[in-house]
Amino acid sequence: MRLSLVLSVLRPAGPVAIGVSLGFTLSLLSVTWVEEPCGPPPRSDARPRPDGGGGGGGVPAFPPGPANTNGNAARRPNAVPAGLGADSWEPRVVPYRPPSPGRAAKKAVRTRYISTELGMRQRLFVGVLTSKSTLNTLGVAVNRTLAHRLERLVYFTGTRGRKVPHGMTVVTHSDERPIWNMYQTIRYLLDHYVNDFDWFFLVQDDTYTEAHRISRLVAHLSIDTHLYLGRPEEFIGGDTEGRYCYGGFGYLLSRSLLLLLQHHLESCRNDILSARPDEWLGRCIIDYTGINCAEEHEGLRYHYFELGKNVDPERETDLRFQSAFTVHPVLDPLQMYRLHKYFAQVELERTYQEIQQLQLEIQNASSLSADGDHGATWPIGIPPPFQPKTRFEVLRWDYFTEEQVYACVDGSPKCELRGADLADVADVVATAMEELNRKYQPVLHVRKQQLVNGYRRFDPTRGMEYTLDLQVEVVTQKGHSRSVTKRVHLVRPLSEVEIIPMPYVTEASRINVILPLTAHDRDHAARFLEAYAAAAFESSENAVLTFLFIYDPFEAQQVTQNDIFASVKAQITEYEHKYAEVKIPWISVKTDAPSQIKVMDIISKKHPVDTLFFVAGVGTEVTVDFLNRCRMNTINNWQVFFPIHFQGYNPAIAYHNQVPPPALDLLRDAGRFDRDVFHEACFYNADYMAARTRMAGDVQENEDILETLDIYDMFIKYSNLHVFRAVEPALLQRYRHQACNPRLSEEIYHRCMQSSLEGVGSRSQLAMVLFEQEQGNST
Repeated sequence: MRLSLVLSVLRPAGPVAIGVSLGFTLSLLSVTWVEEPCGPPPRSDARPRPDGGGGGGGVPAFPPGPANTNGNAARRPNAVPAGLGADSWEPRVVPYRPPSPGRAAKKAVRTRYISTELGMRQRLFVGVLTSKSTLNTLGVAVNRTLAHRLERLVYFTGTRGRKVPHGMTVVTHSDERPIWNMYQTIRYLLDHYVNDFDWFFLVQDDTYTEAHRISRLVAHLSIDTHLYLGRPEEFIGGDTEGRYCYGGFGYLLSRSLLLLLQHHLESCRNDILSARPDEWLGRCIIDYTGINCAEEHEGLRYHYFELGKNVDPERETDLRFQSAFTVHPVLDPLQMYRLHKYFAQVELERTYQEIQQLQLEIQNASSLSADGDHGATWPIGIPPPFQPKTRFEVLRWDYFTEEQVYACVDGSPKCELRGADLADVADVVATAMEELNRKYQPVLHVRKQQLVNGYRRFDPTRGMEYTLDLQVEVVTQKGHSRSVTKRVHLVRPLSEVEIIPMPYVTEASRINVILPLTAHDRDHAARFLEAYAAAAFESSENAVLTFLFIYDPFEAQQVTQNDIFASVKAQITEYEHKYAEVKIPWISVKTDAPSQIKVMDIISKKHPVDTLFFVAGVGTEVTVDFLNRCRMNTINNWQVFFPIHFQGYNPAIAYHNQVPPPALDLLRDAGRFDRDVFHEACFYNADYMAARTRMAGDVQENEDILETLDIYDMFIKYSNLHVFRAVEPALLQRYRHQACNPRLSEEIYHRCMQSSLEGVGSRSQLAMVLFEQEQGNST
């Protein structure tokens, strides 16, 4: 009884025990129990070790025996393979050599661009061979059809006129001989661009080039290929083997081929005689590199088309023309533009077809996902709408009609649609009607009656979204009509993000810091000087501080008896004595309405045109980081910079019943970025003078414009520069009461009052103070 009970208990564990035992048995049979040393075998030529072991007469590191000779022995996971020599594992001591105390450390020289340091090159360089007679006609036409689509486009000519067409890079060889010009062109490419580009495409100015197709061609070619690609042509006379690329249809040269040709270019110039420059180049390449002109490479074909006389591109049905990379010859600029129009339409249709194909693929793939057809968001291929995580991230919808919008820049509840907003609404309504007719025709025809409701919001993840309630008249094929209200949704998606090339700037420019000071601001000048001295004087920053003392007419009359800025001038003198190399100039101005433009006119006349200005406020705490950003964000004849400083709240409100910190912290409860203030500005004097010159005509008609506009408005209205407006975390201002001058324009006065009121404290802080006051009054 007991035996059967024991067997019933052990029966389930029996297969497990048998399996474990069988596994141990098989592992013991397959492994030889020989211990392998944790290091290399001994060497006959063992050298002495630093610890004295393993020398020629000492004890070997690993005694000889079977354990060291059995190459098939089982090895522990951390054991070292026996095949490696001891040299691979012996430590090598590198002695430290400290630098000489009297010798300055060598400064590392970095490249101008990181792409140079990493050895990165651009893809395609295009050179256009032109002449003095065609540069201003066909050359300009080529530039208008090619320049905006290529990374680099350079024109090569023997001679040219005195005036170069705008926006074109022209290299002149000072000689009209065709062979000499070709030699100089190749030499110029080797000297200036061979290290920056992988492919070089040379074409004549009487040839139309489809830039997209050439770019796609080189994108599929290996950069290490010795390639000479174009339309092959037999040599004149037939005495030279091989074929050259005819220049009329352009030809593609690889960088590696040009490098092979570099050392033989002088020999080609002296030894090869030819009447045509493209034939001369072909002879040079064949004789010294052995590379022939090819029309096809690795399945990629170079397509070209010879254009006949009086050919209409719209009616040309030849398949070679529709797939051509280049078309030659083009007789006049008008024909060049007609060709460009045709090929642009072809490329646009191809792009639309690719978009439709991608949308179909996305839709088919989404049907296989867990969500099924609901996995693809509308529109297909556009990122889904932004999903807020908190109530502070909810995107606002703005209501609009065809005449008005109920969300204004100045905070007004309603304003009239004008400018770009008016054009945007009209375009959206027209697009909605077009899409409705495309959907319902020919069964129904839809006519717009009015826009009942319109809503729009900007989604940073996808673009501008619209919801329209349209009252439309629906007409059937039999003529019956009915008025209905239709809701439509539209999205204006964000286009592809592209990097805008900017001119090169450095942090070595000198900044002239201008501080306008009125009688109301004189008590804050001491704190400004203290902060500026710590940032600029002690670090020998490349900046010059200039004070601009602004007197009203009454204060100017009393300046000899009672100078209101005497204390500030005394402090300036103290700092000049403290820092011997520092000079702080100051200028006195008398005016009853101290507008920014009037004040800046005086400063501008006293400085050179290449001066970089930073107009500061008396509450500004200047830092080295901000001065560097001022230099980098301000580009002469290109961009001006208007930073948005961080304005601290009133300490009595922000730190109610608390001790405020000694320094202003960049925190939400400590202050805000003041978007209503445009006082701080970084710009070059030349840019200011150019905008001021354009403004002169309006000033003659209305002199009050000098007081109604500030420098920001002047650059917006009277210059074509980029006006860069961005928050600046390194530009801080402590709280101080602002005195808004009612003599200035109504808009500037309103912005000043808005900044003063919103700078007192946040809504929650003001609410807590009011709550405590009400609680105190109630008790």
